[in-house]
Amino acid sequence: MKELLKKAEERMGRRIDHLTDEYKSIRAGRANPAILDKVKVDYYGTPTPVNQVASVSVPEARTITIQPWDASILGKINKAIQTSDIGINPQNDGKVIRLIFPPLTEDRRKEIVKDVHKIAEGTKVQIRNVRRDAIEDLKKMKKNGDLTEDDLKEGEKKAQDLTDKYIKLADKISAEKQKEIMEI
Repeated sequence: MKELLKKAEERMGRRIDHLTDEYKSIRAGRANPAILDKVKVDYYGTPTPVNQVASVSVPEARTITIQPWDASILGKINKAIQTSDIGINPQNDGKVIRLIFPPLTEDRRKEIVKDVHKIAEGTKVQIRNVRRDAIEDLKKMKKNGDLTEDDLKEGEKKAQDLTDKYIKLADKISAEKQKEIMEI
C-alpha cells in the first residue's frame, strides 16, 4: 500500500511540475526567456531549441535579446520566432534579434488570468484522477485479499490527504501567477 501511495504522490508531483512549466510559457507582459523554450530552429537539419544555438538575455524588463553564436542562422531564428505562437514580431538588426513585449491592456490581463485559472483547474482534475486510480488499485488489493477493510480505509484517507495537499499547492501557484499578471 505504501508503494502505491508513493507512486500516486509522484504522479501528483509531476502534474504540479507540468503546471509550473505551463505558467512559465505564459507571456505576462514581462520578458521571460522561458517563452522561447518551445521555439525550435532548423540547425543543420536538426530542430534545436533557440537557447542551444544563441545567447538569450533580458537586458530590460520588457526586452529579450537573442545573439546567435553562428551568425549564419540569424535568419532561421528570426523565421522560427515569427512562425511560433508567442505573438511577438522579432526585430533583426543583422547581429542581434530583439523581442520587445508591449505593455498589456487590462482586458488582455483578464484574459490571461482566465487562462491561468483554466490551466490550474485542468491540473486539479488530473490530480483527482490520480487519486481515483490509487483508490481503485487499493480496492483491487482488498478484493484480492492483500488488504483488510481498515487498511483500505486508511489508504483512502491517505490518498485523499495527498490530493488535498497537491490541490492546495496548485491553487497557491495559480494565485501567485494571477497576482503577478495583474500587478504588471
